[in-house]
Amino acid sequence: MAIRPILVIPDARLRAVADPIIEVDDEIKTLAKDMLDTMYDAPGIGLAAPQIGVMKRIVVIDLAPEGEAPDPMVLINPEITKFGEEMQVTEEGCLSIPELFYEVERPNAVTVKYTDLDGKEVTKDAEGKLAVCIQHELDHLDGVLYIDYLSRLKRDRVIKKFDKAAKRMAG
Repeated sequence: MAIRPILVIPDARLRAVADPIIEVDDEIKTLAKDMLDTMYDAPGIGLAAPQIGVMKRIVVIDLAPEGEAPDPMVLINPEITKFGEEMQVTEEGCLSIPELFYEVERPNAVTVKYTDLDGKEVTKDAEGKLAVCIQHELDHLDGVLYIDYLSRLKRDRVIKKFDKAAKRMAG
């Protein structure tokens, strides 16, 4: 079990675009396991590789309710192929923007295509909380954070707060 440090804004790697994974090898399987360990330890319901400083297109998600058996999903090179027409507003948070939660509007349903840990291509329809989580995590692979969906004023306030904290840590 390897718990890796989670990057926090304003770390520039959180704004970078992750590279596609060419082959599902032992290195990728170990990365997926480390990501799940890190996510569970945080605790969170989703984690993208860029959040631990690995610029690869892989995310892990587990929406199993507390006290129930884990139900992890590993999505390699995920791509949303279809968005639902209905929108929903849900409160989102992010392990890279700790302790802050804001309401974000996103499509209520998505279809996602990805490769699993066995190298098989999977197409999955998701709605509700899972659809939101998939969109949130896939955004990380393209350097997009959930605060980018907020009003400019709210987003600037969040960024300013974390910039100050980073300066205090560095100073």
